[in-house]
Amino acid sequence: MTLQPERVADFPRPPALVASDQLIEVRALGEILVQTRRSLRVLETFHPPTYYLPPEAMRLDLLQPAAGRSFCEWKGIASYFSVVVGERRLERAVWCYPDPTEAYAALAGWYALYPARMDGCWVDGERVQPQPGGFYGGWITSAVQGPFKGDPAHPELI
Repeated sequence: MTLQPERVADFPRPPALVASDQLIEVRALGEILVQTRRSLRVLETFHPPTYYLPPEAMRLDLLQPAAGRSFCEWKGIASYFSVVVGERRLERAVWCYPDPTEAYAALAGWYALYPARMDGCWVDGERVQPQPGGFYGGWITSAVQGPFKGDPAHPELI
């Protein structure tokens, strides 16, 4: 558990993968999507942490495979999922690495999501601010100090 501030400028490249027992809660389309004290944080230079969540904690019944993939130079090829509740959908709001690179093998089958697309995300009861920019999935809390990649106020990081 992280109690003192972390400077994202001090995060490594390639990214570090760090286990966390912080309480993670996510609501999407009026439903609890996940609630767990087991997560993996990806810590990359100038990015707020991205939380990867274990499949057994996710409401997998709310996820539907979505078209398209993306490539991360560190983790490999990501698959995407939409969150679906009745007729409402959050397209490509969740992703995972089914077969990540060896260095990130612990992420296999775990899920990450875009906090900006959710009703809300919380870390130990604190509401998360999404990382700026539609492409990023970082979780900003009071324990994380920027500047952050994607922030228009810092074009040198975009």
